[in-house]
Amino acid sequence: PRHRWDDRLGLAHGSVEKVVHGSESWRAAQTGAITPDAYRADVAAQLGLSEADMADLFRDYFSGDQLDPSLVEYASALHKRGYRVALLSNDSVELAAKLSALGISHLFDPLVISAQIGVMKPHERAYRTVLDQIGCRPADAIFIDDMPANIAGSEAVGIKGILYTNTATLEKDLEALLART
Repeated sequence: PRHRWDDRLGLAHGSVEKVVHGSESWRAAQTGAITPDAYRADVAAQLGLSEADMADLFRDYFSGDQLDPSLVEYASALHKRGYRVALLSNDSVELAAKLSALGISHLFDPLVISAQIGVMKPHERAYRTVLDQIGCRPADAIFIDDMPANIAGSEAVGIKGILYTNTATLEKDLEALLART
């Protein structure tokens, strides 16, 4: 769906994604420096879109995104086994409402969003904020992410990292690590 917007606007494939998730305004929204509304206004200005077009763009842009039910089930199982499952996300302040609407916000304690703390992964302070909120030493935590740079950031503060590729591999890797600790 993202490439259809590139085609619609006569842009090279990847151009809309670069504006939506690669622009300075997106980084600013993720650190809380600007509001989500200011971010959307900047995207509209960069792409020459009206407010009505923006609603369509964001609906279409995210239409291919889906929750992985097996990952949600695994997070729930970890929670039921007594593990604290936190979420550290580089996102705008709107993420909390999105997770609530999806019915999964209860799985995360705490939910730490970069826009609320003013820094993004892989900044050291992002990881330390989560550790402080759960009252945990770095050596007693495990960080899972799909971005190698974020894993490197966690390991730089002493948190073991697991690179997420799919739920089956995550379960195998995490269960092996939990068995050793």
